[in-house]
Amino acid sequence: MFIHGTRSSASVWDRQVAALGRRGIVASAVDLPGHGERSDETFSLDGAIAAIRDAVAASPAPPVLVGHSLGGYAALAYAGGHEDRIAGLVLSGCATQLRPWVMATYRHASHHITRALRLGGGTWNVVTDMLTSMAAYSPLPDLRRLTVPMWLVSGRWDVLRFDERRYLAARTWVGHQVFARAGHDIHVEMPGRYTRFVMEALAALPSLRGAVPATA
Repeated sequence: MFIHGTRSSASVWDRQVAALGRRGIVASAVDLPGHGERSDETFSLDGAIAAIRDAVAASPAPPVLVGHSLGGYAALAYAGGHEDRIAGLVLSGCATQLRPWVMATYRHASHHITRALRLGGGTWNVVTDMLTSMAAYSPLPDLRRLTVPMWLVSGRWDVLRFDERRYLAARTWVGHQVFARAGHDIHVEMPGRYTRFVMEALAALPSLRGAVPATA
């Protein structure tokens, strides 16, 4: 189950969903509030968790959540309270602790940029909503607590991998890969390699159930 980042939508995962489908793997993608078919809604972390919860409830089996950027944080926050309902997590573009001063600065800049440039329509305006909602969320406690299999993937030039070492130290990861010559949007820049990474994670699941400790 794929979960997109800010100012994106479920459709960004079309290539991955189609590729997995051709191999007989049931795959789907979720629109978070303020995005895609839900662009008329206001984004909140609680709303994102609810969107994932509803999608998981409709899944025929506990899914692996594949989250990018905002979708990675939201997937991790959902898993923190519903670990028993998922099979694992693949996280990309979200290996940075959400520090309040950084979020506040980005939120302030985003607010004034959207007003000055008259940007909106569920795109730039949603950034302000996202930053306001996510400012209080810390991913590290969920990373340390969870026991489901987890994989971490980053682009070498990703702007959101400042705390990658802290993430890796927080728990035992089943897999970690850095894609050379890739930035933040790995799944768009290298869709084939990203899809293969996800498929390798899915193939490894049967041998991992109950075998992954929460902390390293």
